Formats: sequence, structure tokens, C-alpha cells
Amino acid sequence: MSNSLKNPLLTAVFLVSTFTGYASDMPMPEPVQASMHVKTLVLGSGCFWGAEKRYEAMQGVIDAESGYADGTGFKATYKEITKRSRRFDARNYAEVVKVTYNANILTTETLLKSYFESHDPTQKNRQGNDIGTQYRSTILFSELDQKNVAIKLKATYQALLAKNGYGKIQTNIKPLDKFYSAEEYHQNYLVKNPNGYCPDHSTGVVFTPVERETRSNEGLLTGKHIVVIDSKNHCPYCEKLKKTVLNDYHGDIPVHFRYADELKGLKIKSATWATPTILFIEQGKEIFGQQGFMDRSRFYKALGAFKLGDTEAYSIAFKKGTDRPFCKEYDLFKNTPDGVFIDKLSGAPLFNTKDRFNSGTGWLSFKYPVKGSVTYHEDNSFGMKRTEIRSKSSGIHLGHVFAKEGPKGSDRYCINATVLEFVAAQ
Repeated sequence: MSNSLKNPLLTAVFLVSTFTGYASDMPMPEPVQASMHVKTLVLGSGCFWGAEKRYEAMQGVIDAESGYADGTGFKATYKEITKRSRRFDARNYAEVVKVTYNANILTTETLLKSYFESHDPTQKNRQGNDIGTQYRSTILFSELDQKNVAIKLKATYQALLAKNGYGKIQTNIKPLDKFYSAEEYHQNYLVKNPNGYCPDHSTGVVFTPVERETRSNEGLLTGKHIVVIDSKNHCPYCEKLKKTVLNDYHGDIPVHFRYADELKGLKIKSATWATPTILFIEQGKEIFGQQGFMDRSRFYKALGAFKLGDTEAYSIAFKKGTDRPFCKEYDLFKNTPDGVFIDKLSGAPLFNTKDRFNSGTGWLSFKYPVKGSVTYHEDNSFGMKRTEIRSKSSGIHLGHVFAKEGPKGSDRYCINATVLEFVAAQ
């Protein structure tokens, strides 16, 4: 078989011609292009880091690549496009994402609807606090049908935005000239920088409104609360916060999830365009906030400051202090009914009353912790060799364990009462 017939498509055509009477001098049909449904759009909507990850999460997207396009006159690199002298240069390259997608799964219309909804296209040469021509709203098409869809959706979205008080859409719709891939450290940036946030500059105006339950903030106007500003789109940092920190949080200060447009009635001082943003609120007023992902250690330290304030309990939990023997909390907890002692911040069970005993030392003492609830750490402070005990859930300091100082040669877990709370058995 000739090399030309090693192509499976051409082989099929050869076989068909053989068995259906194709004459050797008849023109061969053009082979079907197996990749006709694979299309490319280059989209600019501000900083490319968050946009890239958002597109990658869409079903039907084959690849999303950060890069530069629609500029001229100099080499397209991050260092060059971010020069102060080019901040308002019309020739500057835009930060863009090249989206390669399967049009049989993800239509151009669906992709572009998501594009318009994910940023504020009425802002010229900026998105939120990012200002400059590199952040302009841009659609660079590869095919005529993409252009037609973009023009149609732009007009439709303009009408929707106008109804909601927004101005003229600034999005440029142009044919793609050349795409320059961004430096490697920009690719999959959110994966390489795990402790950041996703910028959310969307207007909240959508092509097809979805009925959603209106979440009231009335209950947040009294007491202490934690409010997490969530994303309506894919935000890996939001999902990571839930998975690694919040899903196993059982503390008595409730956590509430809200979108940035659901904070009515609350007095918020932090910027609300980044997701996640964690707000610590008391009596409906923000006490302090944290923009971006918080790991477990930072979350519980912030929660400790919020719940405990400048108290002995905070000093013990985070500065490895020690209760005074026979302190007030010890007197409260030494003879409780059956139940469990829990982490004062996370609510995780730590010690069971059935393992409590009176050591006569003035500190709560237990033979064992709840299985898997604590971690062990070498402590050589004050010239002593001891084993420190911390809560596995929150990392707070609990006390020390002393080998064979308990009943019948068991260990004695010497625990500070001020960092515990008690829950009676049901």
C-alpha cells in the first residue's frame, strides 16, 4: 500500500472506490476533516489568570492558554506590556486566553455568553483595580460565524445591561492576527499559586436569569458570624477553602455563604470583588476581613482573635500558655455529667468524660484523647523535655501528655480547660 493510503480516511475512500466502480480518472472526494468541530477563540476580559481557570472548567473546553494578542510594535512579554509607559498605549497587547473547544459540546454562543457574564465589558481598559490597555475587553475570532455570534450577543447583552443601569459595552470584536503564548509561569497560574483568590468583576447581569432563593441577612445583624463571599462561576480557591477548612468546621460561630450582590443590610468595609473573601461580622458590621484563600492555620488564628479576643484563652491557644491550676474553667469542668470536651474554635470532639480522672494537679486530666483528634509535638521549652498536644482540627495548643502518670500506668493528658467547651451527652 502506498504511503498516501496509510491515512485511515484515504484508505476508506480507496476501498469505497474499489467496490463502487470509481474510475481511476474520476476526481477523488476531499477527505472529511475529523477536527472540524474543534474551534479556537481568543478572549480578553482583564487579568488572564482567573479567566484561564474558569474556561478550563467549562465542559467542552479542550484547552485554555494564557497569552497576548492584538498589539504591535514590540515583543509581547509580560515585562513589556506592564511597563508604566504602555499603560494607556493603544498599541499595547491585551492579556487574553486562547480557548480551544469542541463545538459539538460547547457552542460558540454558550462560550461567549459566559465570557460576557464573567466580567464588566462596559469598563474601558480596566477591570476593577486593574487599569491599563492590557486589560481591555476583546474578542478575537478565527471564523466568520464566531464574529456573527459575538456581534449578536453583544447587542443583546447591551440591552440587558442598559436595563440595569450600565453604560456602553467597550468590547472590541476583531479577527485574530497572532497569538503569543504567555511565559510558562503564567500558565495554570492558580494551580502554581494555591493561596490566592479569583477576581470577580462580573456585573451580575445574565442572559438567562436563574430563579434563586433570596438569602436574608436579618439573622446576621445580631451576634457574631462568618460570611464567605462565594463565586457564581468556577473558583478553585473557593472550593479548596470549603474542602480543606470549612467542610469539617463545627464551631458555634456560624458560617454563611453569600455572593457579592447579597450583602444588603451589612456594613462591609472590605472589597468584595475577590472570591473567596472571608468576613468576620458582629452585629451586622465587619470587624475584619481576609481577601483570598485562607489555609487552616490562618483561618483558626483569625477565628481565635474574633471569638476570644485579647484573653487568656487566646494566649494559651496560640502562644502556648498554661492555665493557672484550679482555675475557674477547671472548677466548671472537673465534675460535669457525661459528655465530651470539644475544641473551643472548631467544635471537634477532643476528650470524653469517661476518660477523665482527678490527678490532683489542678488541671483537667484524661487517660486518652478521642481517636485521631490530637497531634503530638516535641517541646523542649523551659529546659524540659515534654510532648505537646495540639488539636488536629484547629492546631491550637491544648497541653501536654506525661507517660505513665495516669491510673494503672496509663498516660496523663494534662489539658488547659480554657480552650475547651463541654457538650453533655444526649
